[in-house]
Amino acid sequence: MNAAIASASAAPRTGAAGLIQRVIGLFEQIPYSALALMARIPIAAAFWQSGQTKTDGLNIFKLSDSAVFLFQDEYKLPLVDPTLAAHGAAIAEHLFPVLLVIGLGSRFAALALLGMTLVIQIFVYPDAWPTHGTWAACFLLIIARGPGVVSLDHLIAKRFR
Repeated sequence: MNAAIASASAAPRTGAAGLIQRVIGLFEQIPYSALALMARIPIAAAFWQSGQTKTDGLNIFKLSDSAVFLFQDEYKLPLVDPTLAAHGAAIAEHLFPVLLVIGLGSRFAALALLGMTLVIQIFVYPDAWPTHGTWAACFLLIIARGPGVVSLDHLIAKRFR
């Protein structure tokens, strides 16, 4: 009986059901690595751009005039010195996006940025949950499944297999 059910469900359908089945089959052919790359690059760009607003150019250790002010007056994180928070955010928003783009330590970089996203969501912009939810979905995909074949992580893993 199970073989009959399996063969009936595997049989190609006709009409609208067949069209839907074929389209879903095409969707399922999208390589995971393409999805992972699309999850890594735009989110890295968003954090990089945010980091650039906190620094003077590419010197991630020299804060812009407005960076500490933002952490004092707008972000107001509890239990964290605004100057320390501004420095930490500037460094993290430059380091982890680069790691995501090149695919090195990708799961850990995604985890760190997910942590930052949660802090931003809870303490800074609680009404921005649609954006932060999208970011979290990208990070969770990378954490759970890795960065894909277009990454240094993949090349390193391949080398040591």
